[in-house]
Amino acid sequence: MIASSRGSANTLLTQRAIIEAAAEVADAGGVAAVTMRSVAKVLGVEAMSLYYHVANKDALLDSLADWVFEQIILPDLDEHWRLGMIARAHSARSVLSKHSWALGMLESRPTPGEKLLRHHDRILGCLLRGGMSPVLAAHAFSAIDSYIYGFVLTEASISSSPENLVEEGFSAEVAKQAEKYPNMALIAMAAVNDYNFTFEDEFDYGLSLILDGFDERLQNQNKNTG
Repeated sequence: MIASSRGSANTLLTQRAIIEAAAEVADAGGVAAVTMRSVAKVLGVEAMSLYYHVANKDALLDSLADWVFEQIILPDLDEHWRLGMIARAHSARSVLSKHSWALGMLESRPTPGEKLLRHHDRILGCLLRGGMSPVLAAHAFSAIDSYIYGFVLTEASISSSPENLVEEGFSAEVAKQAEKYPNMALIAMAAVNDYNFTFEDEFDYGLSLILDGFDERLQNQNKNTG
């Protein structure tokens, strides 16, 4: 339950304050908890006051999705495409890990906002300036985003410390059934004993594999068109 933590004067209300209050509600209870009433409660005002700044709940959710994209650092169009994608991927992972409720709504809103469109345009612009064809840039954007979203979703649902892998019984259970699952047992033991595996550290490894693949595709594209 979120207690009212802001002033009650309607004159202090702004669309920005309403959206940030909606994010606060979503952080506490998920997107389903975001209503005009729950947001108004955080702001210490009556729900009807919000309608002077936000048309309805759908418009509020559209703005909330836009707000998430605003938090993610965008690449400079003049920097190398790979560096831009790495920086943006780390920023997106950080933002989405903090606001995990956003994973299910970012690309699903029927009315994309200005920040969302600007975000997509900048990413594609970075890839295009890096020399990718429009088709290759679209493939890269899709693959990178799918990886980021999937990683954050998985990261949110599992324990990442090697100690917990043992204490929660995963490795121990696999070890007990090593004859039945020999490959899993081998990997589980190596993960704990040989390189101190933590899932969160796999983000850079997987991202590098994806970027390496598109770097190779870009080189082949240049050879074929050169």
